[in-house]
Amino acid sequence: MTDPLHFKTHYLAGKLHAPLKLSISNIPKGRRHSPPTLAVLRMKRCRQAGSGDKAALEVVDIEDISFSKKEIPKIRASLLEWYDENRRDLPWRRISSGQNGVHVEERERKAYAVWVSEVMLQQTRVQTVVDYFNRWMEKWPTIHHLAEASIEEVNEMWAGLGYYRRARFLLEGAKMIVEGGGDFPRTASSLQMVKGIGNYTAGAIASIAFEEAVPVVDGNVVRVIARLKAISANPKNSATVKNIWKLARQLVDPKRPGDFNQAVMELGATVCSVAAPSCSTCPISRQCQALSLSMNDESVQVTDYPTKVAKAKQRRNYSAVSVVEIVEEGSQSESRYLLVKRPDQGLLAGLWEFPSVLLDGEAELASRRKAIDIFLQQSFGLDVEKSCKVVLREEVGEYVHVFTHIRLKMYIELLILHLKGGMNFLQRNQESSATMTWKFV
Repeated sequence: MTDPLHFKTHYLAGKLHAPLKLSISNIPKGRRHSPPTLAVLRMKRCRQAGSGDKAALEVVDIEDISFSKKEIPKIRASLLEWYDENRRDLPWRRISSGQNGVHVEERERKAYAVWVSEVMLQQTRVQTVVDYFNRWMEKWPTIHHLAEASIEEVNEMWAGLGYYRRARFLLEGAKMIVEGGGDFPRTASSLQMVKGIGNYTAGAIASIAFEEAVPVVDGNVVRVIARLKAISANPKNSATVKNIWKLARQLVDPKRPGDFNQAVMELGATVCSVAAPSCSTCPISRQCQALSLSMNDESVQVTDYPTKVAKAKQRRNYSAVSVVEIVEEGSQSESRYLLVKRPDQGLLAGLWEFPSVLLDGEAELASRRKAIDIFLQQSFGLDVEKSCKVVLREEVGEYVHVFTHIRLKMYIELLILHLKGGMNFLQRNQESSATMTWKFV
């Protein structure tokens, strides 16, 4: 019987000075590639004194990983050549294409286009974004046009993309720039002073529009670099992210930073995918340590890198929603619907909705109606028994909406009311209300 495979490990902080030998035969089969916390497995096929043909796994500090002076120019050249031949024709790239020396206004237009596209692309597929981007740029072709828009107009344009906070930050950022003089920030550091622009978006705008040699790191870039260096560390860990940025900074091409950053992201999106990477067509496969390891050890796969992090379990929420229709006596021709504005912070911040109440869990019809009645009375002074007459109240149905971490089940009813005091009754309450914003439509 052959000896079990052994590997060496040490603590990142250097607290353990003597190597600790562990037998891989004692590790559950499904977890043999799970990395130690804050560590990275750099696996090397090598012959060692006294070990024969055994393979060794060496755990090293992720901060010790870097690209060599020989690797960097090869990766840059290969990626840029591939990108020039294979990049997708996307509308924001047509706007943001150009060379040094173009007019300042054109560069700022490019910066605006990059900003809008990158924000839209967060959590959204490219195919979906194209039409939204084209409509957005047609309505608000410059940052000055956007700064004059209302949040209602922006939310209406954004409807369907989700994560509405992104749209609000775009509007607030545009207003901030215009009110500050209208000059678009040109460096990554100054861009991060704009509300809603973080490291990634700042790097994308600065490198693509203003050709500053700064990196960008999104999920695609993390995956490409993790495979190039066979980094098994948790990609969500702050130390890992920090060092991925360091590695990306080493690679970015000083002459074509924007194109290079887009090339890495394009590679991750189209070739170096999460589950089915096309290594045979990858322009940097010769520099890929994950591929090299997989070719020498059948127990290793390229898709082992980076480590897959378990998704947070979705929270289940329940709510009662009442579509409140106010009608004049004897006719529905003058009917209006009651809308409530959500708080400026939290889920769906600042959006308008029908009156709704969060429930403790799944609830019976009587409990849901009671919760709605209490809400209407406390918020609008509407007492379904005293201040108004119920014309119709019926269940519409149930609807489930899935957010990233929340599964919301809504019980929806139609409630048609005739106000005994007329529309003026609600308008008087609206003037005295200081805790909630609402309107008729």
